[in-house]
Amino acid sequence: MIVIVPAANYREKLPEEHHADYDELFGRASEIIRLDFPDSTSESHMAASVKMIESADRLVAVWDGEPARGYGGTADVVDAARERDLPVTLIWPDGAERD
Repeated sequence: MIVIVPAANYREKLPEEHHADYDELFGRASEIIRLDFPDSTSESHMAASVKMIESADRLVAVWDGEPARGYGGTADVVDAARERDLPVTLIWPDGAERD
């Protein structure tokens, strides 16, 4: 598993209840790619998504088809994948609602 860390302070900016899951997944990584952003921002998250897209064979996105709520949201990632001619599979379960 490849882990892309968008920023130096990414883990610290996660809610504390997610740290254990983050640490477990991080510990399973066969490769860790750290981006050069100091802060966890929309820009660093989008850059991490683009890095992921660049090495992917396909993007599977759980997305309702609505515009992103902020830069780097699912809509932006899907657009970036499509701009690079990466095959995209969209999933939105029946009855699912966006909060």
